[in-house]
Amino acid sequence: MDVNFELYKVFFYVAKYLSFSAAANELYISQSAVSQAIKQLEEKLNTKLFFRSTKHVQLSEAGTLLFTHVEQAFHFLKTGERSINELHSLDQGELKIGASDTICKYYLLPYFKQFNLLYPKIKLNITNRPSPVCVDLLKKGLVDISVVNLAAEKLYPGMTISKCKLLHDVFVASPAFAHLQSLRLVLKDIAALPILTLEKNTTTRTFLDSMFSQHNLPFEPEIQLGSVDLMIELTKIGLGISFISKEYIQKELADNQLFTLPLTTDIPPRELGIMTHDYLPVPLAAQKFIELL
Repeated sequence: MDVNFELYKVFFYVAKYLSFSAAANELYISQSAVSQAIKQLEEKLNTKLFFRSTKHVQLSEAGTLLFTHVEQAFHFLKTGERSINELHSLDQGELKIGASDTICKYYLLPYFKQFNLLYPKIKLNITNRPSPVCVDLLKKGLVDISVVNLAAEKLYPGMTISKCKLLHDVFVASPAFAHLQSLRLVLKDIAALPILTLEKNTTTRTFLDSMFSQHNLPFEPEIQLGSVDLMIELTKIGLGISFISKEYIQKELADNQLFTLPLTTDIPPRELGIMTHDYLPVPLAAQKFIELL
């Protein structure tokens, strides 16, 4: 099927804004030209892409499916265009990175500073989302690289991964739970304690849920949070114990604000990974940043 790519371009903007007039403004063409382009595309594909009323535009099921592919292709083209423009120069451009708040604060921060000193004309565009979301951003071509918590035994088709740091997870508590410090705890003991955790859309929470599930233990967190920093603070004031990478709480452990709970069960280490897309060119700025890590 030979479809004019300009039709897909019009479709992309109508689907993005759910508005024929907004698409017309974006493309600097008339609204009637937009309507005609959509009509041609629907005829060529022999399917309805939008439901239209006097006030609303909605994607049909076929339109929604098509948009997922067109959106990805559009971002791929934009990334390729930008990569060509920046191919041999670090005198301009931007580097788009996906990483969680925690990874940025506890791992990437000094590298951001170093990169900025080396390449001051490259703009850093950092998108802070949980690791699973950062993987999806990379799949869609919305970021150049993602630095993520790698999920155990999970495959990432179409992605190249460079492992960059080991993380050692521990259960920690404040002096309010000092009576536990001299005990040898099993995971069942941990499950009976008030536990502070991250939300379910994070790799760390998935790992924790899996650990309890593998031991056939019920697990109901006391408090669920979207921030590691807040979880640390709530643990310090004694609201419960938390599950966190030891690398992120070195100061709190050294100051005796927190202590690790002695556990008989070995917790396997996890890894951070730098992820790039196999089917997208890696911009020179991204290559230079990866070299720093």
